[in-house]
Amino acid sequence: QVQLVESGGGLVQAGGSLRLSCAASGIIFSSYSVHWYRQAPGKQREWVATISRGGSTTYLDAVKGRFTISRDNAKNTVYLQMNSLKPEDTAVYYCNTRTVTQYWGKGTLVTVSS
Repeated sequence: QVQLVESGGGLVQAGGSLRLSCAASGIIFSSYSVHWYRQAPGKQREWVATISRGGSTTYLDAVKGRFTISRDNAKNTVYLQMNSLKPEDTAVYYCNTRTVTQYWGKGTLVTVSS
């Protein structure tokens, strides 16, 4: 059974940093691309970042230069380092990967105060 568990969210002041983790079980993360999404209150879920099997990364324009996605294959974990946080980054952040099925974690809440 595949499980994705996000952690690392919390309350931070604008300009601060957080590192989110997505730990996987039941799947070898390194065999798949892994994505971070977020959903702000009252808004649709949006894609934030992707790390491919080969390690290449892509980002939403709004987070480029501030967020970094990375993976530790030995720990079967993907990270999202978030720096220079802004109030508009406030959202529940979700980890996602896809085989023949899509898998989502339950999310971790990030709140950025102004």
